[in-house]
Amino acid sequence: MVWVVALVALLVVVAITFWLHRRLVVATGLPRGWAVVVDGVLIAGMLLGVFAFLLGAGLFDPSWARPFGFVGYTWWAVVFYLMLGVLLIGLIALAVRLTARLTGAKRPEGPQRWLQLGTALIVVAALATVGYGLTEANRVQVTEETATIAKLPRSLDGLRVALITDLHVGPARGVGFTRRVVDEVNAARPDVVILGGDLADGTVAAVGPDLEPLRDLVAPMGVYGVSGNHEYLAEDDGGNWLDFWETLGVVPLRNERVELRRDGAVIDLAGVYDRTAPDEYAPDSDAALAGRDTSRVLIYVAHQPLQAEDVRGRGVDLQLSGHTHDGQLWPFGYAVALQQPVVSGFGQVGDVSVFTSRGTGAWGPPVRVGAPPQIVVITLRSPQGH
Repeated sequence: MVWVVALVALLVVVAITFWLHRRLVVATGLPRGWAVVVDGVLIAGMLLGVFAFLLGAGLFDPSWARPFGFVGYTWWAVVFYLMLGVLLIGLIALAVRLTARLTGAKRPEGPQRWLQLGTALIVVAALATVGYGLTEANRVQVTEETATIAKLPRSLDGLRVALITDLHVGPARGVGFTRRVVDEVNAARPDVVILGGDLADGTVAAVGPDLEPLRDLVAPMGVYGVSGNHEYLAEDDGGNWLDFWETLGVVPLRNERVELRRDGAVIDLAGVYDRTAPDEYAPDSDAALAGRDTSRVLIYVAHQPLQAEDVRGRGVDLQLSGHTHDGQLWPFGYAVALQQPVVSGFGQVGDVSVFTSRGTGAWGPPVRVGAPPQIVVITLRSPQGH
């Protein structure tokens, strides 16, 4: 079955490359010299793109293969924007043909000048957009947010919660990226750090070392984490990643609750597995919330915003999530909004206030367009405390 899926995927990649060849080379009537150059780039990009997918599947060691994975994944971002542009030109060409047919105008011979210029503009725009997206994705910064919680004890007013999600280290980024993130978090001086899942792509053996800087996170009230969907993609046992987190000083929340205490006051922090996890690791909000004092503030951590549906009417004061990347590549965010109730920032799912982080890293292409990365520090406020 795996080989069937791989074969189908390869055929799709070849079909996309051939289609771009037809649109960029044949339809524009490129001279032979330029045609050879463009086709060479398309074929090289296709091969590197396939290699990047195989690297992401854990078939190569990122320690030597990561530069090729970085380029290969970036190529898919270029392809994405080329496809959008070519589709736009196709719609314009269709309108021109229909207009010519309705008006009885003679169909021009050979490639049209507007088509050549439009295609050149699309190629330049795609490359420029991806170049900008590479820069944007690399500019990781702390963003400050505030959440006012009605029953927050006054002694906990000003509590700072750092949320890190969707690092996706492995195929395109390594330990250096994780180190930068840790340094940014520590500089923000949070009281507690929460890891929202999808920290790595690959196996613990191959990618685990890229998360080593997480052991240097400093938070007086602890570092906690929940699994995302990617923690289960490359491992036979999804628990391996959570076990590894423990060696880094991270407390995994496996459908469970912990108490955060300061100055005699208590907040409940509960976390569950991702909704796509295998049956052995199925999310269980009942287990996570069992036996709690309902008079306490409850912060609930689940990788996907959609999981707020499971705790409506359960006294959750704030859910923290990631997963969406805010679409990562504009305009993909509009599609994400069809599947997730809160794509970025604060939103409501019934009576549950949800904050969704745009994520810190990037899945696949190390590119972000219109969805800058973020490390979120949320300051909890009591109406009585300020």
